Amino acid sequence: MTSRRTLIVVAVATAMLMLDIAVVNTALSPIARDLRGGLDGLEWIVDAYTLALATAVLSCGSLADRFGRRRTFRLGLAMFSLASLGCGLSPSLMWLDAVRALQGLGAAAMFATSLALLSDAYPDARTRGAAFATVGATIGATFAIGPLIGGLITTAFGWRWIFFLNIPLGAVLTLAAGRAIRESSDPFPRPVDLPGQGTFAAGMLLVVLGLLRGGSEGWGSPIILAQLASGGALLALFVGIERRSKHPMLPIELFASRRFTTAQVTVFAISASFFAIYLYITLYLEEILHLSAISTGLVYLPATTLMFLAAGASIQLARHVPQRIMLAGSLALVGLGIALLLVLEPGSSWLAAEPGLTIAGLGGGVFNAVGSELAMSAVPERHAGLASGINDTFRQGAIPLGVAVYGTLIPAGAAIGRGSALAFVAGFHHALLLAVAIAVAGACTAHRLLGGKHLRGPAGLPPETGLTSVSGQ
Repeated sequence: MTSRRTLIVVAVATAMLMLDIAVVNTALSPIARDLRGGLDGLEWIVDAYTLALATAVLSCGSLADRFGRRRTFRLGLAMFSLASLGCGLSPSLMWLDAVRALQGLGAAAMFATSLALLSDAYPDARTRGAAFATVGATIGATFAIGPLIGGLITTAFGWRWIFFLNIPLGAVLTLAAGRAIRESSDPFPRPVDLPGQGTFAAGMLLVVLGLLRGGSEGWGSPIILAQLASGGALLALFVGIERRSKHPMLPIELFASRRFTTAQVTVFAISASFFAIYLYITLYLEEILHLSAISTGLVYLPATTLMFLAAGASIQLARHVPQRIMLAGSLALVGLGIALLLVLEPGSSWLAAEPGLTIAGLGGGVFNAVGSELAMSAVPERHAGLASGINDTFRQGAIPLGVAVYGTLIPAGAAIGRGSALAFVAGFHHALLLAVAIAVAGACTAHRLLGGKHLRGPAGLPPETGLTSVSGQ
């Protein structure tokens, strides 16, 4: 009974996180009109959340191992709920961006502990697999209905209510977690990698900030050049720190495994392509075609529903089709779907977007099923939490980078209805072509790295990596 209650709390909390991501996209244009923001402010609504989540999730996992996973999970829930209140009360776009970062930190604490909580509640491998599948299905279902729910709430009550609704749900979940979830911790926890955490967070922030401001400030601006150069230097320093650290947050030796490397490259590719370009597709539908938030949600519904159904079917299909084919094929479908969006013009019907969105959604659904399994099977089972955290870092970190890069190609004024629709579509096409290239590169990488004749089994790690000493378990 305790295990089932744990599963319910974790699944509902994960659904709340995923729903918040999905509904925000359909509310971007109303937010811009209400708070009088520009494109860079809208980009930070997405980037502040995902950047905070990506940079903090591994350290949150280490803190949870040391101080208690249930305690960290509840703290994350409380922070997410309070930040949602701040989002709903936002008087300006700058305020909204700031509290979205706090939401991301709360989400990082929840993401970092959910897998470990389920592992503790379901010690048997068979039942644990079913619990993971339930959470995966919850994520798929949430993404399927999220855009429509976001459109309904925004149209009926206003965009602030997409955040206000998190408050009572978060309060109930925080109380339920205290009663339903058993506390657990690591008897030999890894120390928090403060030098690694600091350089990684600062480096990502400076790179994303430089990319987002480069279009308006000018790429030759000394400030922009300094931000990009400093961010790149800090990320290089981060790699050096991780190579020398006894307890790194991102053990570099893990990348000796081709399976592990493939998992991270491909999840980065799908996030930087399909999920990052999602923001600009929404802006096209709402600012160029002038669709309402609820109409935009309906446009996405066939694709997100197919994504959910494809994920379930792919679990069965994966038993008969090689993982390399499934993974490369899913990213190829994403690339094809995005390429079909190149037919969109200022005077197009919303129906013209459906073939591309649907095919990309099909590829995304297949990837979500196969990619998650690859990430978790690429390391020994005792390091499942570490593998999950690293995969979340690559998944979430790719989104702000992708959003920032695509934003450099699209005129800021045109993206929020204050400029030429032709200029927006021209920049949008360039962003789509780049997204196609990223997805295809991911597909080629998966096909190549998983195609070796002597590729090892589930763990796929050569013994010289020394992974057994990574987590301290």
